[in-house]
Amino acid sequence: MFSGDDNKTRARIDTLIGKSSRITGDLHYKGGLHVDGEVRGNVQAEDGSDSMLSLSQHGAIRGQVKVPHLTINGTVEGDVHAEKRLELGPEARITGDVYYNLIQIAVGATVNGKLVHKPAGPTLAVNNPKNKAAGG
Repeated sequence: MFSGDDNKTRARIDTLIGKSSRITGDLHYKGGLHVDGEVRGNVQAEDGSDSMLSLSQHGAIRGQVKVPHLTINGTVEGDVHAEKRLELGPEARITGDVYYNLIQIAVGATVNGKLVHKPAGPTLAVNNPKNKAAGG
């Protein structure tokens, strides 16, 4: 959407929720999902997948979102979890906490909640020089 460094994950759309469509209930998927309509429920990609979700400026999700690669330019009312990459377009409106590894925010995007950085992979406290000095 913004830069060309991650086009591989955004190029493939397996599922489309059209502008005049509404889904009520949780949505679990794998692959690429594009939402122009409304989802009233949680949206979650299959665990361990490299799935992506794009939410257009016409789209809305009213529930929690858990997806590795996420591009938002619509409305989300719920917490957002992006394991790998999150892009917020200029019309993105999020009411909820945002958990991300890598984030890109366009001018005009709004988040009414906390932004929490969650690095990918395990954190190794053993390699921290402060811990070695304190331990002996």
